[in-house]
Amino acid sequence: VQLQASGGGLVQAGGSLRLSCAASGRTFSSYDMGWFRQAPGKEREFVAAITWSGLFTYYADSVKGRFTISRDNAKNTVSLEMNSLKPEDTAVYYCAARRKNYSGTYYSLGGYEYWGQGTLVTVSS
Repeated sequence: VQLQASGGGLVQAGGSLRLSCAASGRTFSSYDMGWFRQAPGKEREFVAAITWSGLFTYYADSVKGRFTISRDNAKNTVSLEMNSLKPEDTAVYYCAARRKNYSGTYYSLGGYEYWGQGTLVTVSS
């Protein structure tokens, strides 16, 4: 699976952005999908995940209620709608895929086999 993230940019605090991740291949629905982010000087951290079917979603506490993850298996895409953005949301955002039968926690980077190249989100105060 090859992943291509897009949609990053510069936005003022309180604004919104929508990130998209396009996946290649015909087995997109075999993968749970996640979004992670990495701020300068910090470790990569979990943001949100969605199961292969789209039935279940998971969020980091820091973004719960502000971000929404969704997917379209017919179009091989996963999106992250980000509202009420804060300066601390500034980071490079990565989409990632893991096999649907992986049993580990969605929060862990280790279960994700495939990663996109990242898209930069900058939130100004």
